[in-house]
Amino acid sequence: MSRRSHHSKPGIRIPGQRESCQQEAFQSLEIALKCDSVGSLEALIPLVRDASNPWVKIDVIHSGVGLISKFDLEMALTGSRLVIGFNVDTMPQVEHICREKGIEVRIYDVIYKLADDLREIASRLVPQEEEEEITGEAKVIALFKSSRGGIILGCEVVKGVLSLGGNFRVISAMGPKYTGKIESLHIEKDAVKEAKKGQQAGLKISNFKDVKIGDLVECFEVKKQSPWRNWHPRGGVFRY
Repeated sequence: MSRRSHHSKPGIRIPGQRESCQQEAFQSLEIALKCDSVGSLEALIPLVRDASNPWVKIDVIHSGVGLISKFDLEMALTGSRLVIGFNVDTMPQVEHICREKGIEVRIYDVIYKLADDLREIASRLVPQEEEEEITGEAKVIALFKSSRGGIILGCEVVKGVLSLGGNFRVISAMGPKYTGKIESLHIEKDAVKEAKKGQQAGLKISNFKDVKIGDLVECFEVKKQSPWRNWHPRGGVFRY
């Protein structure tokens, strides 16, 4: 009662872009599943697959009834090196091979604990999303031509800090119209690393000229959302 994966590479992976450009890449968690009976196996396979989420697909690449054996570990190596057991034990040498090969065997006796843990593992593989933190805002109060090309925005900082090398965007009444990095920052004639609220500073843009007095300059940092803990198989046998 086994099935090998048809993917070209084993393990936790991102197969890449699907046929439709509107669908995002996804990850696969490919497991081997062993149960105490055919009935348990038939009940668990759909439950395991239902533990998938929109970004992570859980596939049963090998399944069977009885003790977890060396063959089950070999099958797990073609996938994500994860073996799930329900109401079963392991054959001799299995734990030694798991430590040697970096395979994780999880054995359960409560079916819903098994499903909950798989959902938790899948959640760790969800791609991190980026979010922006606004670090400073300034109003364009003057425009100057740069002797080296481009223009210099004369800005008054109204909130936070403008930082040299930081990300910024120019926003008009119609919305954002330019995004770049602060190439140079001056207060009067002095080059500075930052300008704070209440200060006036010159900010250079080399490749964009459609800026008007009254536009807003918004500085921001791109950050990852909550620190996802990626999942990696532990070498050994674990009972829950």
